[in-house]
Amino acid sequence: MTRNELADKLMDFFHNKPSETLRLKYIFSELHLTTHPLKMLCIDILADLVADDYIVEVENNHFRLNDHGVEMTGVFHRKSNGKNFFIADEGGEQIFIAERNSAHAMNNDRVRISFYAKRKNREAEGEVLEILERANDTFVGTLEVSKSYAFLVTENRTLANDIFIPKDKLKGGKSGDKAIVKVIEWPDKAKNPIGQVLDILGKAGENNAEMHAILAEFGLPYVYPKEVEKAADKIPDEIPEEEIARREDFRKVTTFTIDPKDAKDFDDALSIRPLKAGWWEVGVHIADVTYYVKEGGIIDREGEKRATSVYLVDRTIPMLPERLSNYLCSLRPHEDKLTYSVIFEINEKGEVRKSHVCRTVTHSDRRFTYEEAQQIIETGKGDFTEEILTLDKIAKALRQQRFKAGAINFDRYEVRFELDEKGKPTGVYFKESKDANKLIEEFMLLANKTVAEKVGKVPRGKKAKTFVYRIHDLPDPEKLGNLAQFIARFGYKLRTSGNKTDVSKSINHLLDDIQGKKEENLIETVSIRAMQKARYSVHNIGHYGLAFEYYTHFTSPIRRYPDMMVHRLLTRYAEGGRSVSAQKYEDLCDHSSNMEQTAAQAERASIKYKQVEFMSEHIGQTYDGVISGVTEWGLYVELNENKCEGMVPIRDLDDDFYEFDEKNYCLRGRRKKRIYSLGDAITIKVARANLEKKQLDFTLA
Repeated sequence: MTRNELADKLMDFFHNKPSETLRLKYIFSELHLTTHPLKMLCIDILADLVADDYIVEVENNHFRLNDHGVEMTGVFHRKSNGKNFFIADEGGEQIFIAERNSAHAMNNDRVRISFYAKRKNREAEGEVLEILERANDTFVGTLEVSKSYAFLVTENRTLANDIFIPKDKLKGGKSGDKAIVKVIEWPDKAKNPIGQVLDILGKAGENNAEMHAILAEFGLPYVYPKEVEKAADKIPDEIPEEEIARREDFRKVTTFTIDPKDAKDFDDALSIRPLKAGWWEVGVHIADVTYYVKEGGIIDREGEKRATSVYLVDRTIPMLPERLSNYLCSLRPHEDKLTYSVIFEINEKGEVRKSHVCRTVTHSDRRFTYEEAQQIIETGKGDFTEEILTLDKIAKALRQQRFKAGAINFDRYEVRFELDEKGKPTGVYFKESKDANKLIEEFMLLANKTVAEKVGKVPRGKKAKTFVYRIHDLPDPEKLGNLAQFIARFGYKLRTSGNKTDVSKSINHLLDDIQGKKEENLIETVSIRAMQKARYSVHNIGHYGLAFEYYTHFTSPIRRYPDMMVHRLLTRYAEGGRSVSAQKYEDLCDHSSNMEQTAAQAERASIKYKQVEFMSEHIGQTYDGVISGVTEWGLYVELNENKCEGMVPIRDLDDDFYEFDEKNYCLRGRRKKRIYSLGDAITIKVARANLEKKQLDFTLA
């Protein structure tokens, strides 16, 4: 058989099985390629067909026809450097779309494209034929207004061009104002999109304007709709007597809340009373939000849309109107409150004899801050000493059980700012998790796990009803391998195979070993990146990080919509209701997971902004730090003193030509062989602080 004959045979063979993945051995046997030279020729031709994009090598020696037509639909990704690309709905490699062929599609738009003829050894290229669905047409930036026209200058990484705004579409905006602008058209021949101002947020650099800009940039609401607040104002304060009669009454049982000192929404309270022979009754009482918020009502629809409260550096953007979150539902001291509770009979070893879930009425005797409760744990003096010390003892036993079962101990501190009355940062401090925080955490975990088990754990052969779970998958093996390679440079080891518990115990061992070392924060960060993200789903796969087979979110309905869904499902099933639609609830879970991610990004952006603002007062000063990131464009450095992160741009490393070694997280000088690696100690000088870009530039000291 000649080369051309075999090539034709192979192409026909793939066309006859267009949707199948074909193994190399199967191809040999079906085409009767029995001799070694024929097999070698076949492998050679297959390699050419892969290079020409005619077939795809799905995995090693498994091939499939690349049967995308001349047109495809999918998502367009815009880059400010002009390297736009397209990813088809069915996946596959990215296809380059030059700016001239983009039809002015915006980032994440759904588009229809056509392919260009494939050039040998060049990446696939295409052109946008039609924009099917706009993903985002609003942008945040700073206005530059001249006599007859204006522009919105954006810091958006995906938009290379500023947005042109006609004079009559400015809504009174002036130069230097932060504004939200909607793109209304982008004519074929025009270099810039044309927009209109939707809202003026205030002067750039003012704290309020900047915080609103961060929210708007992530598509999060920065004002609460008036009609939703009005609906909340109409809800009566009094609890009807017949409602109290329907519930278990815990008002006479010792009950208190423990929260951060600046908290106003008290989601949860604990009650405790002694039983016989070393047993205690502990109640985890959660605000009964769904009693007040009716499913499908105006307040519920707004809550569902927001899905979570957002916590920026200096403010909370609540999921529910303030009348509900800080007043009606908040478990404030010395007030009767409606609650949803899990009641445990438990001993000091953390063994649960029995538990039940019920609706209750409670009355908090005292509001503790974490600091006050911590003081009692440390000194044994203060209000409700016996109760707090007993709960602390039980919590420590529960925690020990969790780690024994393979839970992972990420105990990170958080960066917080001291702000003046204008919101300007005057200092940085670290929020650490102490015994009082862990006490609350353990009882919340226990309640969440118990609720999930009550619905999810059913006898063999029976099907569990649809429920909302908080799930966390096993770490990605490839990322674990990279982590093991990375930490080996610091002299640490990590197990990457074995059963679930082996791996998690090995991770815990690592986290213990690095405590107090200069690389602690860095290795924790890289370890967290190797983990999957926890999310919501109706399909339970357990929670790897907590080592629980069943887990949900039940304990924070004031600030998380999934907890409200859980409360409603519990009520429905307790009353004998039928299972709900899995698809409807999975969609709600997806939305909640996405909103949680978005809120976390906005939170990080607000911290970044305050770090840059804080460091702008320290230009020219020298600090010690650690290299926290290495990229082809420079080194990220985290300062030891205040954990602010900035960058030494590659242009400032001008003593040599540096090459980026991705595998070993380092930059290597060509001539002098100087190496900058992740985790290296380094001394820098603060060079520039760009608030617009939330960016700090350092130079080497």
